[in-house]
Amino acid sequence: MIVQRVVLNSRPGKNGNPVAENFRTEEVTLPDDVTEGQVKIRTLYLSVDPYMRCRMNEDTGSDYLTPWQLSQVVEGGGVGIIEESKHTNFTKGDFVTSFHWPWQTKVILDGSVLEKVDPQLVDGHLSYFLGAIGMPGLTSLIGIQEKGHVTAGSNQTMVVSGAAGACGSLAGQIGHLLGCSNVVGICGTQEKCLFLTSELGFDGAINYKKGAVSEQLRELCPTGVDVYFDNVGGDITDAVISQMNPNSHIILCGQISQYNKDVPYPPPLPPAIEAIREKNNITRERFMVLNYKDKFEPGILQLSKWFKEGKLKIKETVINGLENMGAAFQSMMTGGNIGKQIVCISEEITL
Repeated sequence: MIVQRVVLNSRPGKNGNPVAENFRTEEVTLPDDVTEGQVKIRTLYLSVDPYMRCRMNEDTGSDYLTPWQLSQVVEGGGVGIIEESKHTNFTKGDFVTSFHWPWQTKVILDGSVLEKVDPQLVDGHLSYFLGAIGMPGLTSLIGIQEKGHVTAGSNQTMVVSGAAGACGSLAGQIGHLLGCSNVVGICGTQEKCLFLTSELGFDGAINYKKGAVSEQLRELCPTGVDVYFDNVGGDITDAVISQMNPNSHIILCGQISQYNKDVPYPPPLPPAIEAIREKNNITRERFMVLNYKDKFEPGILQLSKWFKEGKLKIKETVINGLENMGAAFQSMMTGGNIGKQIVCISEEITL
């Protein structure tokens, strides 16, 4: 059987900006036979995420991420429907997800890397398992629970950078749900600002490309900042830390502004900002959601419950076609998406 796949065509270099041409679509033959313990799956949706930028380098800079290899198929998060199974846990017609999903129209995978998903948890929106009811949702929820120290009724202010992205758009809403009284988002367009305040219930939004972030923060966070959900790093983070209260907390989710630079993760703060952080006893600990696997199942159920109750609003930016994976990745890295960036490979969910 001939299927399409996406391979890594070239590396952008440690300090380069990734482009669609770093990826290449080609045809490959899939074996006709599925061996014991394997399943054949039609891919429905694939995910592109900021962390993947590190996998484009020969050295990812991380002990838990392996680099993608040149001319080899790229992998990441995916959702699909099983067409044939020789694994005891899965049957034809099951919907499954994995973090190790090759960017192919159809795949044969070992059942051990797959997890069955229940379409009822997402009201049939299977792509949500790659976003709000998946790893980005868990990252936002567990990050705030474990590192944010949010206490209901204590009048806390939360600031979220990268606030219109996959994690940021959820983190602000979850901050409210867990008890923050003032949630302010930072993003890069007026359209995104309006989306945050009118659709997601953020109390304020800052377009970092218009006017000084520090001045806008002072206006929107008159009592200072107690919790900072950091998706971007760089100058924006420096501005936020300068206005954080004593004994406040940074949730270190991502540093997308630094991913195209050859710096360690998490990148060190400028000396003046580090001095403020130390003086005010602001926590800034590395957060890795994979260290909290025991919290995944209750977390998914909580996120699903909020979604079904209308308390968690979910936004996606969807591009169609495997051949557009590279374009979707480039767009996501430059802020072209609102909510989770998804690539739809096949919409046909019946066998």
